Amino acid sequence: MSRIGRLPVTIPSGVQVNVQGSNVHVKGPKGELKRAFSPQIAIAMENGQVVVTRQSDHPTERALHGTTRALIANMVRGVSSGFEVVLEVEGVGYRAEMEGKVLALYVGYSHPVKVEPPAGIAFEADAKTRQIKVLGFDRELVGQTASEIREVRPPEPYHGKGIRYAGERVRRKAGKAAKGAK
Repeated sequence: MSRIGRLPVTIPSGVQVNVQGSNVHVKGPKGELKRAFSPQIAIAMENGQVVVTRQSDHPTERALHGTTRALIANMVRGVSSGFEVVLEVEGVGYRAEMEGKVLALYVGYSHPVKVEPPAGIAFEADAKTRQIKVLGFDRELVGQTASEIREVRPPEPYHGKGIRYAGERVRRKAGKAAKGAK
C-alpha cells in the first residue's frame, strides 16, 4: 500500500468537501476547486476525513493511489491557507513593479513585459528585496504562473542575471579566457 495514499486527508474547519463518486468539490475561505479523478480509485468521506483506497495492486492503480491523495490534500490546503511561490529578480537595472493588478517586469528588454494574473492568482512585488510573490489557492496554477514569469528572462550562467526561484542555485560558467601570449 502506498505510504502517502493510505494517509487520510484531514479537513480543517471552514472547509467543505463534497465527494460524488470520483468527483471531488472542495470549498473554503480562499476559493473553491473541483476535480474529476480516475474511477479506478475509491474516494470516500469517513469521520470528517477523506480516505483514498484502491482495489488492486495493478501498477497503474498503485501510481494513481498516492497521486490522487496528494492532489486532494493540495486542494484542501489551497482553499484553507493558499500557496505562494517567491521569485527573485537579479541583475543591474532589473526590477519588477505592480501597475494595479498587472506585474510589469523591467528585465533588459527595450520595453517592460506586462504579466496579467489569471483568475485566482495575485502578484506582490517588493522593490527593496527585488522579489515577486505569486499567490493563489490552486497549486498547479500558482506553479505554472511562476514558471511563465521565470521564462520571461531565465537566469543565465555567465553573469547570473534573470528571474529565478527563491533559493534556486544557478550553475555559473567561466567566461571567455583572455588570449594567451604567443
